[in-house]
Order: sequence, then structure tokens, then C-alpha cells
Amino acid sequence: MDTATVARFEASRNRLASIAYRLLGSAADAEDTVQDAFLRWQAADRDYVEVPEAWLTKIVTNLALDRLRSAKARHERAVGAWMPEPLLDGDPMLGPADTVEQRESVTLAVLTLMERLSPTERAVYVLHEAFAYRHAEIAAILDITVAASQQHLHRARGRITVARTTDIDHGAARRVVEAFIDAATSGRTDRLIALLTDDATGLSDGVGGLAAKLIRYATPQRLATAVRAGFTPSPAKRRLAGGSPSMYAVVVNGCPAVLVTLGDRVLGVAILEMRADKIAGLRSIAAPHRLGRLTAEWQRRDHDAPLVRSW
Repeated sequence: MDTATVARFEASRNRLASIAYRLLGSAADAEDTVQDAFLRWQAADRDYVEVPEAWLTKIVTNLALDRLRSAKARHERAVGAWMPEPLLDGDPMLGPADTVEQRESVTLAVLTLMERLSPTERAVYVLHEAFAYRHAEIAAILDITVAASQQHLHRARGRITVARTTDIDHGAARRVVEAFIDAATSGRTDRLIALLTDDATGLSDGVGGLAAKLIRYATPQRLATAVRAGFTPSPAKRRLAGGSPSMYAVVVNGCPAVLVTLGDRVLGVAILEMRADKIAGLRSIAAPHRLGRLTAEWQRRDHDAPLVRSW
């Protein structure tokens, strides 16, 4: 390919990756999907491609749907160990964030709820809500009718019902995370429970991401007890981590989060899902394969001072 043809694809890369990430919930799979699309673009007779952006969107969307429908993906999601891959605020893969719908479509809560949808419903929801495609355009991308696209969107909206969240900037995230860490390290469960909604729940992939299935905390009391235990330092935990970690306040997928690091290595992240001014959910992620892109983004940036310099 000539330089101009490569440049045309590269101009669309971030948008294509953002579509694939929302569909797949995995940055690694999204990157692979975009690379597969590049190979298709390379092999295509581009003289017959009237609108490259539309052509590439169709290719990426359908490649992502093929991945969702694969036996491997169905197995991974069925065994109870699947969780969306977190992304650090400012990552171009998060895509557009101009509207409430665009911002909410990339939260881990919504990415998880999209597991309830069929692949086609998922594609219609993402393209319409996050990228403002019209039903006629979606119908052409997915080879369905306009009426079918409208029906898929109606069903998807009915299955993805989340409480509206307030927008979180870095200053607000730091205040939320600071209060959370203070309560978590106080040794008092009641201080943690005071930060939680009455129906708060938690989800974790275990220490080091080693749990065979995700660990669920179904009540505020169980969640608070687990958090207090997890944030209590000990020599054994420091040996497991390889040293004494630091803790930072960050924004991940639009939510305040505690980022735990050792040097420039990210050990884990605890994402706090807010409802009004309380924590309605916590997702703790420590598996290295879920933290690859977040770690790479973290290592490329300058950071604010840690809330906890040596745990």
C-alpha cells in the first residue's frame, strides 16, 4: 500500500478500536480485530470502496461479531470468569465521550450488562448509542432491515438499565478514592459500610487474578469485610506483591479507582461505581492479562503524587 492508503486507515484506527472494544469488552481482542481489518483493507480492491470509513466500520463490526459468536468466546463467558478489561482515562480506545450515553456505554457496568444481549443487539446498541449511527446505516453494516435494527435497539435498551452516574473528574475521583482508602485501612468495617449504598455489591478476580471463577460479594457487609481484609497490610501480602506497593487515585472507564503499583508495574485496580455520592459497586481486577493496556498507558504518563506511597 502507498503512504496515503495506510494514512487513511490510521486516521480511523482509534475509532475502529473503540467500536471493537465496546463490542468485545477486551482491549487485546479489539487490537487484534483492528489488525485483522487492516489486513482486509490491504487486500481489498479499494477502487470499489466508495466510502472508506463506512467500509472499515462494517468490516470491524462484523469481525468483532464473529469473535463474539465463536465457541472460544462463548466458553470463556459461560464459565463465570469473564470480566471487561479496564482502560485508563484518556485512552483513545475509550472513544467519544461527548454525551451521557457515550460515557455510560464504556463503563464496566454497561460492558458487563451487554453480555445479556445477542451479538446483533450488542452491535446495534453500540453503533447507535455510542457512535450515533442512524438505523439505515446500521442496517447496511449488519445486513438487516431498518425495522430489525429498531427492534434490536428497543430490546437492548430494555436489558441495559443502569442508574445514571455523575461525571467524575480527576479531582472528584481523588476525593472519593481518598475517603475509600481511609475507611479501608482504618480497620473498622462500619466506616466502609457508611460509604456504600444499601445494595452495594462487589466482584473480584482474586488475589493476583488467580481465581478460577469471579468472586462475588452480594451484600454491603460482605463487601466491606472483604475490602477491609484486602487493604490490611501484612508481610505475607508484601512478599506476594514483591515489595511495598503504592496506591494512586485515577479514573478508569469513567469511574474513580484505586490503582495499586510497584515501581512502574500495575498490580491491580479497584474500580468504584458511584451512585450519587455513595459506592454502589466495586470491581477488583488483578489478572495481568486484564491489565496489559492499562499498564502500558500508565507507564507512558506522568502521575500525581500517590495517596499511599508505601503500603
